[in-house]
Amino acid sequence: MIFKPKGGKKQLDVRLKDNTIWLRQEQIAELFGTKRPAITKHLQNIFHSNELSEKAVCSILERTASDGKRYKTRYYTLDAIISIGYRVNSKRATDFRIWATNVLRKYLTSGYVLNERKLLKQSSDRLFKMQKTINLVCARAALPALRGMEQELFSIIGDYATSLQLLYQYDEKKLFSKGRKRARYRLTYEESIEIIAKIRAELVRKKEASVLFGSEVGDKFKGALGSITQTFDGYELYHSLEEKAAHLLYLIIKDHPFVDGNKRIGSILFIYYLDKNHALFTKTGERAINDTALTALALLIAVSEPKEKDVMISLIMRIIAWPKN
Repeated sequence: MIFKPKGGKKQLDVRLKDNTIWLRQEQIAELFGTKRPAITKHLQNIFHSNELSEKAVCSILERTASDGKRYKTRYYTLDAIISIGYRVNSKRATDFRIWATNVLRKYLTSGYVLNERKLLKQSSDRLFKMQKTINLVCARAALPALRGMEQELFSIIGDYATSLQLLYQYDEKKLFSKGRKRARYRLTYEESIEIIAKIRAELVRKKEASVLFGSEVGDKFKGALGSITQTFDGYELYHSLEEKAAHLLYLIIKDHPFVDGNKRIGSILFIYYLDKNHALFTKTGERAINDTALTALALLIAVSEPKEKDVMISLIMRIIAWPKN
């Protein structure tokens, strides 16, 4: 909830700690349009009358002052701020009381308060993303490269839609936009080349690939692996296993780092990476994504447009990461 007093244009920089807001006395005075001595007097009365316990709503925290030095300062929680707001005699405090009373009335009569604008925007965004993804899959299903994969594509759409439905039942803090799991295992270039060499030898023996299978095109493959673990200002660009795995599959298939075998190599390394990070199988022992679905997904990535990258990455992440795991 946001309190906006009439004519109020200033913003307060607040501390967020232990799931509450902390303000200094001078900040509370500024909030209610009064002076600090008035705030001190109201706090004394609040504590004296046992309306609130000083130990429960007051904490000494460090802050950096304008002179650059760090000082220990008393901060007060939201409970104290609200109590003061009902005691201060000022126009700003009156506006606050009217606002707070309306909020409380809604809670008492409805049991909750809805941020209708935020909910409407969230619903529209979710519907738009789902519609965009499903339209993309359906449009590509008619292409020759995906002929015969209709059932697999239908399954992918079903998994994607179900994942969104389940994820959106969670509290906003539990929802993931960038994945939920941490990648403990790092796939190296040397290990990948060794895996590709073994696959090539087996496929050549079966006459299912040529010696060009897995031959690198410049440093594209190194670049793809490097982008998955790249950092910015000391932080990983892709934080989660889902993001890393999705980009691994997409980049190998879409950037064509090999002369031949990009879809097969991308799919195999994708599965290998998930397995090494203990994310290939669900708790019931099922594969998070089966071979036929993976084949359809690989073909879908191959025929997608570069501008559709974000949609494809989101699709891969949702399929491998929804709460079935």
